Amino acid sequence: MNKDIFCKGYTWGFFSKRGDFQTEAAEKSMERLASNGLNWICIPVNALQESFASTRVFSDYERTQSDEDIAFAIKKAKSLGLKVCLKPMVDCLDHSWRARIDFPPENPEYWDKWFKSYTAFMLHYAKLAEKLGCEMLCTGCEMAGMDKQSDRCRKLIAQVREVYSGTVMHNINHGDEQRFNWLSDVDIIGISGYYPVTDGVNRDKKHMLSRWNEVVGSLEKAHKHFNKPIMFAEIGVRNEEGCTQYPWDFHDRLDKPLDEQEQADFYDTAMEATWDLDWFCGYFWWDWKAILPPIEKAKKNRDFTVYGKLGAEKVVHKRLICTKIRTVYHWIDSPFFFICVGE
Repeated sequence: MNKDIFCKGYTWGFFSKRGDFQTEAAEKSMERLASNGLNWICIPVNALQESFASTRVFSDYERTQSDEDIAFAIKKAKSLGLKVCLKPMVDCLDHSWRARIDFPPENPEYWDKWFKSYTAFMLHYAKLAEKLGCEMLCTGCEMAGMDKQSDRCRKLIAQVREVYSGTVMHNINHGDEQRFNWLSDVDIIGISGYYPVTDGVNRDKKHMLSRWNEVVGSLEKAHKHFNKPIMFAEIGVRNEEGCTQYPWDFHDRLDKPLDEQEQADFYDTAMEATWDLDWFCGYFWWDWKAILPPIEKAKKNRDFTVYGKLGAEKVVHKRLICTKIRTVYHWIDSPFFFICVGE
């Protein structure tokens, strides 16, 4: 088990347009993000398919990032001292959630076609990640339909390992912690940690922390089941009253007032509950834009980003900068001994 990784990271630049990564504005965005004390950054690269029932994954020369965009962003990240997780992601043009990509069990030929296309997509970026020195590769994000295809997924991971030598992480959705046995083939199990931690009435930090502790119990069971480190490959919430009751919701609820404190408390309690767990290896907070809005408009943005939202950004900065030591356990070939060092 790899116990040497602890990701203090953010997802940066999701669904940026082609060319955005190579702009001065994107460089300044990444510099501002890195100043919060990160040691990792997750860089998504997008591909598309027409609908949840399509079998072809493709790039769009107007919408999706070029290899040159990705190389530029990775070089910039490394110049800032950040390790990089490359995260190829599929989205549907009909606005279906990618977890809905699925086919009838009586028609396995559809899965054969889809996996042929998805594998070509993933291997392209696995080779690019190897070439550009990315320390981690994510092989899928919230792909519940795909993840049910155990034999095909095991084959995909094996093919990725033929061309990529770094850490392989797979991102499942919250609630699926022990659902897919083939996850034993990856190095790190990533979870989209959009867990509801309030009930619409109790929104204080004590209640949130109690709920996070329940989540930790579920995560620990997954860790013991697979003998793999666990991380939050995505986690975040918007700055809106009641947002912690439905953290996964990307839609603005304009009838609700803005609430930076509730957003900040979600961050703070999530880190308090998980930071020192020896089997937990970090966070890629969702998310930070490649092109930032003017700072005076940031507070009015109801999105997940903490940029310019002083409550949440201060919480992240305090935890990532001011917490100098995070214990890492380096296991040696004995069930009785380990070396404890600071990170």
